[in-house]
Amino acid sequence: MTDYTKLIDAETWAFIERTNSYYPPDTIDYTIEQQRAIYDRMCREFFAGYPDGVKAEDRTLTAPLHEIPVRIYRASADPKAIVVYYHGGGFILGGLDSHDDVCAELCARTGYEVVSVDYRLAPEHLHPAAFDDAFVAFEWVAKNYTQPILLCGDSAGGNLAAAVSHSTRGHARRPVGQVLIYPGLGGDQSKGSYVTHAEAPMLTMRDMAFYKDIRTGGADVSGDVTYTPLADADFSNLPPTVIVTAECDPLSSDGQAYAARVIAAGGKAFSHEEPGLVHGYLRARHTVGRARASFTRIIEAVAMLGRREWAFA
Repeated sequence: MTDYTKLIDAETWAFIERTNSYYPPDTIDYTIEQQRAIYDRMCREFFAGYPDGVKAEDRTLTAPLHEIPVRIYRASADPKAIVVYYHGGGFILGGLDSHDDVCAELCARTGYEVVSVDYRLAPEHLHPAAFDDAFVAFEWVAKNYTQPILLCGDSAGGNLAAAVSHSTRGHARRPVGQVLIYPGLGGDQSKGSYVTHAEAPMLTMRDMAFYKDIRTGGADVSGDVTYTPLADADFSNLPPTVIVTAECDPLSSDGQAYAARVIAAGGKAFSHEEPGLVHGYLRARHTVGRARASFTRIIEAVAMLGRREWAFA
């Protein structure tokens, strides 16, 4: 059994305990409505506000049969790139408010415009509803902006960003890069971090089994690339990819496996595992030194890809 007392420092333990005080580890046993209320309250408790100079505007995109809310963050009159951001939350939680401050800080520190997407959630909307909304949002950005487009997301949102990257390789405005933050990409659950960190703080294999069944309604869609990007047989022509994972997270191996597939297909990819960090550590970026340093790395990766640069070995 993994000894987390040796891997995780005191600052991170304090973050874990604070998170658990708002979002108990057994929250998946509650109703969906209760889970959302608990998650939304937790996000409000961690809300860090907007940096100076950032303004946000809510808009609604029109899809074939419904509307998709988005929030657009601006800090510059002349942004050099546009970031499409997909939030985490296991495909059942979160929205424009849950990652509001993260997107505002991403905007302020890069100078890029950020479009946060409020995709439909399960179980009311089963797969591929979230992917469909993610794709529609990308197409809207491609149609309405001339700047380079980057995709970014954390956890479930990292899955969506990757899925959109795979689906837009032939698009005239295909993304110039993607930054995936502790994403779930459909890796082999019989080995690697799935085994070593099956009982990690903040995310366990039991949690993941719950999220999987909720998203699919129990259907087997394991071969669907829009559900599990690692299921793709072709990893060629993907945009330059930076993946940042947490060591103490069942999903960590997904980042390494995905980067290896991109590189093997002749593409550019870099995967970095953050020592001693846990799933969901973006909320700790102002209180935990390791998380603060990691968020800076994420910002730098987004800024670099937006400039169409690559500085990773």
